Amino acid sequence: MVFRRRDRRPPLRAVADFLWPRGGWGRAFHYVKHRVRRLPDSPERIARGVWAGVFTTFTPFYGMHFVVAAIIARLMNGNILAALSGTFFGNPLTYVPIGVASLQTGHWILGTEFDSDVDKSLVGKFLAAGEDLFDNLVALVFDRPADWQGLTLFYHEVFYPYLVGGVIPGIICATVCYVLSVPLIRAYQQRRRAKIKAKFEIIKKRAALDAANDTDGAGSA
Repeated sequence: MVFRRRDRRPPLRAVADFLWPRGGWGRAFHYVKHRVRRLPDSPERIARGVWAGVFTTFTPFYGMHFVVAAIIARLMNGNILAALSGTFFGNPLTYVPIGVASLQTGHWILGTEFDSDVDKSLVGKFLAAGEDLFDNLVALVFDRPADWQGLTLFYHEVFYPYLVGGVIPGIICATVCYVLSVPLIRAYQQRRRAKIKAKFEIIKKRAALDAANDTDGAGSA
């Protein structure tokens, strides 16, 4: 395939690169920003895609953010590639503060109690819920008793408040990114078109000069 790596990374290397890219998250952010700006689409559609990607990072659908962002971008008539790039707003450095903000807001809206220690165990709770779900599915396949109590508790204490509470901060952050993205992308595209036009003008002038020199040379002969 065209986009497949020639040298396959070991699984541990892939996990390490996800948690901390080789060039650091700052370099990864600038790379994503550069790729978004170069997308061949209108600034508004690209910015709507960015909105969808950033908003998705405030949802508890870990492992499915690409899918959710693509669906939202499709519904908004936004650029899907920009939406996928926008999900990089959520990364190992921001997932905990995003999760805590979403949970605090969700419990406040629902009138329930927020666990002050959730920031220390948020990732662990999601991992435990995934393991619990897997174990219960295996139990159903092999006709063994399944215990859904842990997942029920996770749903009421974490998932549902996260889902409800992530809407408000998600809309705020996504809208800020949209407002900032439109003029930046438009200015970048205009500057890029101007550079391409200038290069074509130089090529045309060189071609006209070469043609004139050839004509003069033929006349002298």
